[in-house]
Formats: sequence, C-alpha cells, structure tokens
Amino acid sequence: MLLKRDSRDPALNQRLLLSFLALALAWPIGHIAGVNPAALVEPANLRVVGSFVAGFWPLAHDSFFLGLLGDAVVQTLAIATVGTLLALLIAMPLAVGSTAALSITAIGPAPRSLWRPASRQALRALTLLLRGVPELVWALLFVRVFGLGPSAAVLALALTYGGMLAKVFSEILDSADRRPARAILAAGGSRFDALMYGLLPVAAAELLSYTVYRWECALRAAVVMGLVGAGGLGQLMDQSMKAFNGGEIASILSAFLLLVLFADMLSDVLRRWMASTRTGGLRAASGWMLTFAAAFACVVAWGYIGLDLGALLGDRAGSDIARFLREFLPPAHDAALLTKIASGAIETLATSLVGTVLAALLAVALALPAAGRAGKIAKSLTRFLLNLLRAVPELVWATITVLAAGLGPFAGALALALHTGGVLGRLYAEALENAPPAAEASLHASGAPRALAFLYGALPEVAPQWLAYTLYRWEINIRMAAVMGFVGAGGLGQLLYYELSLFRLDNACSVIVAMLILALLVDQASAILRRKMG
Repeated sequence: MLLKRDSRDPALNQRLLLSFLALALAWPIGHIAGVNPAALVEPANLRVVGSFVAGFWPLAHDSFFLGLLGDAVVQTLAIATVGTLLALLIAMPLAVGSTAALSITAIGPAPRSLWRPASRQALRALTLLLRGVPELVWALLFVRVFGLGPSAAVLALALTYGGMLAKVFSEILDSADRRPARAILAAGGSRFDALMYGLLPVAAAELLSYTVYRWECALRAAVVMGLVGAGGLGQLMDQSMKAFNGGEIASILSAFLLLVLFADMLSDVLRRWMASTRTGGLRAASGWMLTFAAAFACVVAWGYIGLDLGALLGDRAGSDIARFLREFLPPAHDAALLTKIASGAIETLATSLVGTVLAALLAVALALPAAGRAGKIAKSLTRFLLNLLRAVPELVWATITVLAAGLGPFAGALALALHTGGVLGRLYAEALENAPPAAEASLHASGAPRALAFLYGALPEVAPQWLAYTLYRWEINIRMAAVMGFVGAGGLGQLLYYELSLFRLDNACSVIVAMLILALLVDQASAILRRKMG
C-alpha cells in the first residue's frame, strides 16, 4: 500500500482541479469570443470564400498594376527602415537614462539621491506608454492628424518600436558585464565614458542583433498599417480588398511573402554574422562597413518617402496637433461609453485567449513533423507551412477569415490562431529538437510505444518551455486582438474605429486608455505565471 501511495503523481489533484477549471471557463470564454465552427461550413460563407479564392488566379500582371506594386514594395521597405531609424533615436536616450548599469551606486556606497531613481522610473513609465499602444492605433491617430500616406506609418513605428527598443536595450545594458564600466566610474570617468568604453563594446553585438530583428518586424508592421491608409503594400491591398479583386490580392500577397522571406534571410545572415563576432567584439573594418551600409540605406529610404519632419512639426502642423489634442483630451467617461468599453475589453480578452489556445493546439500538431519525427519530407513541408503562416500578419489573416466566419470576434480568433500557430510551431519544434533525448529513448528501448514514450519522456522536458512561449505570445496577442476590429473582428478595435470614424476623439481616447490598461494587466498576469513556472 505504501508503494502504491508513493507511486502516485503528487500533483495529480492539482492538475485535475486545473483541468476542470479550464473546462468550466471554456464555454463562457468561447461564447464571448463568438466561437462558431459551423460558420466555416455554411453554404453562404463557402460560396463567398470560394469565389474569393477562385479570383486569385490568374495573378494580376498588367504593367500599370505591377508599377503600383513595385512602388508599394519599395515604399514598405522605406517605411520600415526610416521608422526603425527614428525608433533608435528615441530608444537610445531612453535606454541610457533608464538603465541602472550607469548608476554611481554600481561601484559602491554613494550619497543618497532621490532624483536619479525617480528619473529612471519616469523614463521607464514613458517607455511603457509608448510600447503599450499598438503601432496600428498610433498610425490611425497620425492619419487623422497628418492625412493619408507613409508619414503616419513612420511616426507610428518610431513611437511603438522606440518604446520596445528602449526596454530591451536597457535590459541588455543591465545584464551586460559591468566591470569595465565600474572601473571607469571608479577612476573618475563620466557616465558617458563608462557607456562608450565600458558597456557598449560588451553589448554592441546583442544590441545590433535585436535592432535587426526589430527591422524585420517593422516590415510586417508597415504592411498592416497600410490598411488604415498609411501607405505601402497594406494600402494597396486595402484598395484591392474593397474592389474584391482576387488577382490583385494574390499578387500583393505573393510580393509580400517574397519580401518577408528576403527580410528573414537578410536578418538571419546579419544576426549570425554578429553572433560570430560577439566573443571578440566587432572588428573595426566590419563595424564601419555595416555602419556605412545602414546609413546609406536610411538616406535612400528617407529620400524615397520624402519625409519632412520640419513640415510635420511646423506652425501649421502644430496648430493641427493642438486642435486634435483639445478634442482628444480629456477622455470621455459617460456611463454608456464605459459600458461599451467594458464589453469590448471582455470580448478582446476572450478573443486573445481563444486565438492563443487554438494556436497552441495547431502548433503542437505541426511541431512534431517539423521536428523531424515524421521524416525529412514531412519536416521540410511542415517548416514551409509554418513560415507561410507566420509570414502573413494577423490583420491580413483577419481580412480573409472575416470572409470565412463572418464579422465578429471569432474571425479575429482564427486570424490570431493562424499567425501565432506558425510562430509557436517553429518555437515548439526547436524546443523538441534541443530537448535531451535520454528519457524518451529509455522508455522506447524498454518497449513503450512511440506515443507513450513521447508523452512521458519528451513532453515533460519541453512542457515548461512550451508554456512560457505560449504565455509570451498571449501578451502579444492581447495587443493584436485589440486592433482586430479595424477589419470587422469585434472587440475594442471595432469600437475605436467606430468612434474615430465619427470624429468623437474623446471617446476614442477612452478606448485607447482601456487598450493600454488591458495590455498591462495581461503583461503582469503572464509575468506572474511565468515566474511561478520557474
């Protein structure tokens, strides 16, 4: 009896309780998110999707359209490049000001000062505000102020990505080896000297690697922002979607996929090169060559867009911004609006949860063959499918899933599931490939079936990492779910688009505040859960 009692899983009761709780919450959350699989096979929806897909062939290839497409591709590249450049200019002072690595207390006792810690916290709060508002929301606001065109997309990327880069840069500087910086500070050097000669040489490769990754993400974001009139491929796609021209949409999607594959390849090559130089630092010749190439690309992109910051910040623009802010602030707070916002927030939260759960299920199904467990051919095909799923942004998927499932949050959940399934599937597969094989091999050698060997050997090794990846993607999905309504997928985004369309800017301000609060709450909840998992 003692052996029986000891052989039981000590966490069995806790796992059963969590399973029952998840099942109890599944129905109300699914109901709020409008989950209706039957809508996917309704004859009317099937006819719409069928005619839409049938129009994909042949691809539009007339000379006039191809000229527009080529211009949109170059404009998208330019938007991503200039937006990332401005984001860097915003992020660098924020990161340096908010990092603790340059504090004089890093080298020992120092006179107590309140203003330096307070200034760091203020800068971190500003960073949180910038990255907490999705770039699509910033773009929509800038379109209202400055009009249609790429300027709105560039400024939106600059703000949101400036906040993201500042946060990560600060974390990289804080986690870097501080001994050279401490030595410079202890010798009487300034914080600038400690930064330039102590911290940056140690962290340069990692800082550059993350910047390249963010440029890759900015390329996808530039397409999404075009759907609200901010230029590039997205704006061309929005026009083709409204005209229901399948051939043009297929050509745009093909061009976008090729652009994303090119960006992925370039980003991967640059990050591998920088990783190879991380141990010895960047060589001077290589560093100057990279700097010159990046500067040349930024100058060409800036000239192509024709961004005039002087005009955007001139007297006329200043008066437009002042008028906009007077109508935008303070946020409205009447009871009817707050009720709508609460309902939209709950719908957005449910959409993000359903989309993330569906994505995790899809990722598990695809991760096994993508990790090589069904042969090399299946691995190659599955990897291609995962790349395809994650290459198309969520909002582009949403424009398609709305046709298949109708207007409402279920279309948004499906869009999140498709894109996030591609991201998680790749991460899950890599975790499986890197997992220690001993436990699964031992079970398989002892006669256990392949499925049981995986469930009790490999799965326990990768489950914590899979859960951490899933929670991290949930943090991202709550922000995307908040803007899915721009294409009719419900939630706070639909309410925001409605209020902005009626020029009720104070109402729109309240919706944006709700988006920010919801994103912060989910961030905190996810961080707590990840800490509890170790």
